[in-house]
Amino acid sequence: MPGIPGGWELVLIVLVLVLLFGATKLPQMARSLGQSARVFKAETRGMKADEENAKKAKSEMEQKPELTSGESETPSATSPVEDKQQNEQKN
Repeated sequence: MPGIPGGWELVLIVLVLVLLFGATKLPQMARSLGQSARVFKAETRGMKADEENAKKAKSEMEQKPELTSGESETPSATSPVEDKQQNEQKN
């Protein structure tokens, strides 16, 4: 029955790998494969986080009301002369 190898088939595969690559190379290859898998997982998580941040920023921009041509985000500053006149009126 074709499918996942088991029992004697796995033993035969391991023996062929040891003969081809040698007993010293197999642990190094497995370690390298594990490191590659960890780096891949970390990059995948980073990409997901970047996508979430972009969606969040986009939704914040959509919620922010748009300004009309005559409005500005900062309150209009008065001139020093107007400030002086206002202070004199208060006193």
